[in-house]
Amino acid sequence: MDRLPSRAEILDWLQAHPGESARRDIARAFGIRGAAKVELKRLLREMEAEGTLDRKARRARAPGTLPPVTVIEAIGPDAQGDMVARPLEWPGDGPPPRILLVGRPGEPAVGAGDRVLARLSPVEGEEHGFEGRIIRRITAAPRRILGIFRKTAEGGRIRPVDKGEDREWIVPRGLTGDARDGELVEGEAAGVRALGLPRARITARLGDPTAPRSVSLIAIRQHGLRDDFPDAALAEAEAAGPVPLGDREDLRHLPLVTIDPADARDRDDAVWAHPDDPARNPGGHVLWVAIADVAHYVRPGSALDREARARGNSTYFPDRVVPMLPDRLSGDLCSLHAGVDRPCIAACLRIDAGGRLIGRRFTRGLMRSRAALSYEQVQAAADGAPDAATAPLAAEVIGPLYAAHAALVRARAERQPLDLDLPERRIELGDDGRVLGVGFRERLEAHRLIEEFMVLANVAAAEELERLRRPLLYRVHEAPAEDKIDALREVASASGFTLAKGQVIRTAHLNRLLAQAEGTDFDELLNITTLRSMTQAYYAPGNLGHFGLALRAYAHFTSPIRRYSDLIVHRALITAHGWGDDGLSRDDIDRLEETAKLISEAERRSMAAERDTNDRYLAAWLSDRVGATFAGRISGVQRFGLFVKLDETGADGLIPVRSIGREFFRYDPDAQALVGADSGLTLGLGQRVRVRLVEAAPVTGGLMLELVGTEDRPLPAGRHAQGKRRAPARRIQRTRRGR
Repeated sequence: MDRLPSRAEILDWLQAHPGESARRDIARAFGIRGAAKVELKRLLREMEAEGTLDRKARRARAPGTLPPVTVIEAIGPDAQGDMVARPLEWPGDGPPPRILLVGRPGEPAVGAGDRVLARLSPVEGEEHGFEGRIIRRITAAPRRILGIFRKTAEGGRIRPVDKGEDREWIVPRGLTGDARDGELVEGEAAGVRALGLPRARITARLGDPTAPRSVSLIAIRQHGLRDDFPDAALAEAEAAGPVPLGDREDLRHLPLVTIDPADARDRDDAVWAHPDDPARNPGGHVLWVAIADVAHYVRPGSALDREARARGNSTYFPDRVVPMLPDRLSGDLCSLHAGVDRPCIAACLRIDAGGRLIGRRFTRGLMRSRAALSYEQVQAAADGAPDAATAPLAAEVIGPLYAAHAALVRARAERQPLDLDLPERRIELGDDGRVLGVGFRERLEAHRLIEEFMVLANVAAAEELERLRRPLLYRVHEAPAEDKIDALREVASASGFTLAKGQVIRTAHLNRLLAQAEGTDFDELLNITTLRSMTQAYYAPGNLGHFGLALRAYAHFTSPIRRYSDLIVHRALITAHGWGDDGLSRDDIDRLEETAKLISEAERRSMAAERDTNDRYLAAWLSDRVGATFAGRISGVQRFGLFVKLDETGADGLIPVRSIGREFFRYDPDAQALVGADSGLTLGLGQRVRVRLVEAAPVTGGLMLELVGTEDRPLPAGRHAQGKRRAPARRIQRTRRGR
């Protein structure tokens, strides 16, 4: 056997061979030789310390039982917020028992993945089979490594897929998990360094890293996304059924429609508008925004609720979605499909001719979508080219929607939210999961129409709950830090534009800067730099306003299928209006701060996973074009090199400073530029350049580039050619470091 046996395998062997308990007997039985015997000795000592083995006779305990003292691993909080754990090794049949960790006052907190030695006491009549009291903490959650396994005579090595990780991990023989050379594997830190490199053991084999669906799988494992639902959550979802009218308001006569991307995987909002009473509100409109009633199916404290809260949100990749809810709900019962009855929570909003919200009413209803439309269909109909689906809706539905949007555009112009113009990249995949093409999504008025309607509904929900003095989760976006604005001001000045000093920064000031740059060579640069100067939005039970949208109060209400924050807002509305017993629970309220932090972190993980996956797909798409020349713009400057955004795909690549020309370059942090020591050539933010693709690594998503020249001149030769070296290929892993 090339690997160390597990605890369960050792216990099974000892049960079958009670007279052969010496370490040499076990080593002989499992074919363990050389250095692996040291690992076996360590494992047996651990098992003795845990109580799994009798210290003197090394007798195995009966299968299906746990010793009174054992090593357990925390797996996370339950619905009540208590930490639960599982035994590190479970010799019994079926799933291991749940263990409730019982802490003492002043005892350090235990997090998911932490391993502790605990004294166990069996309990009956509870969801957990044991209570565990901590004797001592053994290790924090071991560091996880995702990478490519390379077999060696000593065992192997893991080459991480993370671009920011440029060291390998040694995997001793016996800890390789039978992984094959070139396989994508998951490992965890194990023991001390050897030969200057850290050691790891392989915990999972994930298959061929070049397979098309491995691209998103890498991101899922790398960022710790939950992609399998517990059996209890799936059972609850499968047991759900359609909702009758009951006490709900009947909205099935309203010609509500859904408007989504053509490839939408769920439909959680429907809209309709009509002119308001001209006598009471001349030029005004009534706008209906109906949202899927997820709260009816996902009740506080349920298995579905625990899983949705842990996931925080759905994560979208070009080839798959990791949903917050099982498909039975997200793709069926909670999705507002056309022609079927669906439960909803709807906002009836009145706006005046200037687009200002002057009235609101919320209701829990039953609706029936008139049609499931795409943005392109709706825009074509508004432009006078309806198809068979939109022609019957042009006058009654689409025309009034655009009229209401025109009013909201006037309110937006007055409010002056941040008006960034950043194209959205689109990766097109074939049926086999391989990249067919990369482009940019067209930005239509239909997109802006839905965005403005959703913003208005979110504002109305926040104001309604404030009026009723109910707790909720706000979507908070604080004003940018002063040093970030100073950095933006420097970039603007270097580009020939002005951002005035000595005033409290507002979105209107930033919009004026973006308007100055519009249509110039610095348009994209100023948009990207402005975005980078912003703080990251997050969720909080306290209201600190939304800087980017220029709104006093804002909450997410419109997407409960894919965001847990919206489900909390729905529950708050249910409780506030007395619509049922599935509203905001006492536990929900007590844990709002914790929930806000949890789902804010989940959102950041999802964004990073989506970004990394897109980078890997782009690298795969460009890997056949190594050696080709591309136009691009310098999007980042660091001491170690230049980041360039390619015009054709929007992909980012790195030009290492040691590979630029034949002279030394000095880093000027104030000017955000590299300056040639001989030629004086300045390479700075926003500058247009021509580059050659040197290497594309689909596994890491890294692109290595070589500077060919600037827009108007080739790269000059310098005097300091001696000793100049090209950057080693492995530096491709640093593509995003320092940004």
